[in-house]
Amino acid sequence: MNLVGAIVAGLVGTAVMTVLMYMAPAMGLPKMDVMGMLGSMFTERPESARGIGALAHFLMGAIFALVYAGLWNAGLGTPTAGWGILYGLVHGVIAILVMPMMMRMHPRPPHGPAGPATAMGQLLGHAVYGLVVALVYAAYV
Repeated sequence: MNLVGAIVAGLVGTAVMTVLMYMAPAMGLPKMDVMGMLGSMFTERPESARGIGALAHFLMGAIFALVYAGLWNAGLGTPTAGWGILYGLVHGVIAILVMPMMMRMHPRPPHGPAGPATAMGQLLGHAVYGLVVALVYAAYV
């Protein structure tokens, strides 16, 4: 397993996913401010929340790419577009299932629309993340 390749793939995948999330309203999807939401779990100060949230979001992106690479290294698929999208979709479903629990734990839960459009946005974002992680990681192995 190429650790550097997996971390780079995770950071690039997270960057692409993040751009998509902030473009979501232009695509008819609800606003998805994951960095603000994550950061506000750690601080009440809005001026600090996005920076802390960005750090948390990109750290999780690198960690999940290590998980994907570990699975590929164990023989569960290969770092190809199809496997990357599949892993991303599974990852997205897990994120959708965990989100309500996360919101119950959140000291300052964000307000906004949640529903089928938000879930579709999460699935799309995670599928793109998985695709990018697979393609970038494949360049390293």
